[in-house]
Amino acid sequence: MRYRTFGRLGWSVSEIGYGMWGIGGGEGGWTGADDTTGEEALLESVRLGCNFFDTAWIYGRGHSEKLLGGLLRASGPGPGLRIATKIPPKDRNWPSTRDSRIEDVFPEDHIREYVDRSLDNLGVERIDLLQFHVWEDAWVREPGWQRVVADLREQGLVEGIGISVNRWEPWNVLDTLGTGLIDAIQVIYNIFDQAPEDKLFGVCAELDIAVIARVPFDEGTLTGTLTRDTTWPAGDWRSSYFVPENLEASVARADALKAVLPGSVTLPEVALRFILANPQVSTVIPGMRTPAHVRANVATSDAPPLDPSLLEELRRHRWDREPTEWSQ
Repeated sequence: MRYRTFGRLGWSVSEIGYGMWGIGGGEGGWTGADDTTGEEALLESVRLGCNFFDTAWIYGRGHSEKLLGGLLRASGPGPGLRIATKIPPKDRNWPSTRDSRIEDVFPEDHIREYVDRSLDNLGVERIDLLQFHVWEDAWVREPGWQRVVADLREQGLVEGIGISVNRWEPWNVLDTLGTGLIDAIQVIYNIFDQAPEDKLFGVCAELDIAVIARVPFDEGTLTGTLTRDTTWPAGDWRSSYFVPENLEASVARADALKAVLPGSVTLPEVALRFILANPQVSTVIPGMRTPAHVRANVATSDAPPLDPSLLEELRRHRWDREPTEWSQ
């Protein structure tokens, strides 16, 4: 496992982190989660050098956080694991919209309540990285969130503050980064979603803000396993995301990608290596529900850089989508 510096916080984090939505279970999540297998996968990830874990209260309504708390107790103080979690929007709307008001989404008492909940679920006294789970740049000058962020840091309850940027809106955080209050951003970045390179990554480099790349496999498209006939059980959020027109377009684009890959590499491997080719990325957080997933994803950290000609070809597969198009 290779490690990278996590922005101005200075942490040394594994470049393959662990995204914990998939093992959190619960309504509106990913079906097929199994706690026993998930716990084995978490332990395997630590054994292989993973030290950055990203969760959220909404992943199983605290269940994912509790699984992570169990890992912290099982691992002990030695590995130096870094924990990131997220405050859910009070109005429970993902994503926020231009009409969303911060007093309805992140009022001060709500932020404090969910910090307490997360601390309890995780079984820790301090959260390494506390993230807002949605964001609108129009909220930048509102004093409430700035006041509570400063208080949480002063009280030693939180070390770093981050923002999970809305799907396909890497522009919707740029003014907020200029406040100096944000230490990390989490953004969708993959072979299809290259828009963060346009402006966001440059601002992060200038301000030394860490970048967490999420959705490396485009919700499953870049695993290469989806077909036009793929379906999901009721209650799995992918059943509403992969509406017919999205599934059709996604499979077609994945097939086009597979056609240009050398025979010795898989699409998931190339998807991760594409992200890691960008030095601005601090860590990428694939979802990993089994030890086999962990081993396959972690192995990409030791792979050589992509051939420049292949990297150039992958850049041609950029797919710019609008925030209202299949958003969640």
